[in-house]
Amino acid sequence: MQNKRNEILKAEGLYHVYESAAIDGNVVALRGLNVAINEGEAVAVVGPSGSGKSTLLKCLGGLMKPSAGNVSLGGKAMIRLTGRELVDLRQKTVSFIFQDSNLLAHMNAIDNVAQPLRHQGVLPGPARKKAQALLDSLGMGERSYGMPEGLSAGEQQREAIARALITNPKLILADEPTGSLDPITSREVLGLFATLHREEDVAFLLVTHSREVAAFCERSLELREGRFVAQHGIDVDIADLSGSRELLIDDMGTLSLPPDVLAKIGGPGRFELPDVTKDSLNLERVSAERIELDVVGDLSLAAICPACFHEYSDSDEQRCTECGSSRPMVQA
Repeated sequence: MQNKRNEILKAEGLYHVYESAAIDGNVVALRGLNVAINEGEAVAVVGPSGSGKSTLLKCLGGLMKPSAGNVSLGGKAMIRLTGRELVDLRQKTVSFIFQDSNLLAHMNAIDNVAQPLRHQGVLPGPARKKAQALLDSLGMGERSYGMPEGLSAGEQQREAIARALITNPKLILADEPTGSLDPITSREVLGLFATLHREEDVAFLLVTHSREVAAFCERSLELREGRFVAQHGIDVDIADLSGSRELLIDDMGTLSLPPDVLAKIGGPGRFELPDVTKDSLNLERVSAERIELDVVGDLSLAAICPACFHEYSDSDEQRCTECGSSRPMVQA
């Protein structure tokens, strides 16, 4: 029997709204999102561009305060921490790999990679020694003293990955970590991730459009319009998510249908539930004729008081003469 793993990351009811002065108003990036990542688990986030993936990573990692909801990192609710406590928690628990690398322009590669250790008080010598070892492992050993402006996009990304790994994080949040890498380097990075995952029990949450990256993870979560709508296994096809999709219903009972599923059932509307069991849910669309009757049906004063059963006969009384209750309107 396997031991139950603790949650390294948990978000509940997460909303984030970007304020805008545009005519169409504010932009809701996250809509009541819930997610939990266990220690040592690798999870991919897949979905179309503009679905809220980058905003999600920033909120989960404490880089951006959500408009509403709670995020816990290592069992600690981040909303309850002071600024200093939050920084300490992030340094000890999580590392980030951004899509644009976010390197310090005035530092060479080895000092950029060593910087997180220097923030933790590690002396320059040991910090730079560990940084050099990581750069060597990523094929960047000969570029240790290169400045960011002199490195290719792929080299900058490898440097950023080395920087993320240097603090031995328990969780890595990454936005397209192999997006700017050539296929060979991409596989080398995934091999390094696999070693950390297997031997160091590091957890990963990876935003990706890459099938190889998704296949590295135990499961993939499909994000659309700021909400997780489905889960996929290791056989997920990024180009066609419909083949491995398992729809999700959250703790509030919310079910969001992906666009292709919504199209298959004829679009939005009203549905009855003629057959509901523990393991199945059948939907039947309410006919247009019935909807029309519901809409145009006439209302009239009730003939009998629902409180005391007094009969109103043909009177137009608005209040029951027996008990004083207001006379309701009912479907004619």
